[in-house]
Amino acid sequence: MERDLTGRCGTCGWFVPLWDEADGSRSGECRLGCWPSPLRDSATCANHKPIGVAFRPATARRSGASAPRRRASDGGSEPVEVRRSIPREVDIDMDAEEFRRVLRDVLREELGVGEVEMGERWRGGELVLVPGKADTQEKRVPLDAFFHKIVLVRDKLRVLEQKINAHPALSDEDKVQMQQYVTACYGSLTTFNVLFRHREDQFVGQKGS
Repeated sequence: MERDLTGRCGTCGWFVPLWDEADGSRSGECRLGCWPSPLRDSATCANHKPIGVAFRPATARRSGASAPRRRASDGGSEPVEVRRSIPREVDIDMDAEEFRRVLRDVLREELGVGEVEMGERWRGGELVLVPGKADTQEKRVPLDAFFHKIVLVRDKLRVLEQKINAHPALSDEDKVQMQQYVTACYGSLTTFNVLFRHREDQFVGQKGS
């Protein structure tokens, strides 16, 4: 009997399935962190986004609303991106959804951490690990789950960079030396750039002169 997961995590684009349960359900993680892992596919929250629906930032305008424009150098006009302002102080009456929006905006602006898209050709695929020893079972990992882990590593490296740069007890020499190790980590992970849909989300190692 097919389970009806309409409006629940199992049909949400933020949900990353990691394994199947004995009762036929699936458990995984939420890319937005709305629920702690492990997360059941029958859970739900206010941020449900059906699978296949394009990601729309919280700042997206309602359809039909006219976008403000600015004068371009050639005399014409071009649209201006409108972004909701981030409150300087958190209102004690702020609801959970508004707080999550503010937190996501802060992370994107300060750390470059946000929603990252995987290349369309990889969706639904699997990473297959074939052992060199004969008569040994291979290991299959959903590419969605593998890509999610790669993005988490990338985001944590960015946070580490920020902490190194802002650390008051480190000398400039120490910061440069530690940054070189972080850059080397980025370089080692460039193999996985093929999974990213957008070039600006990819790993960048040491650039040649």
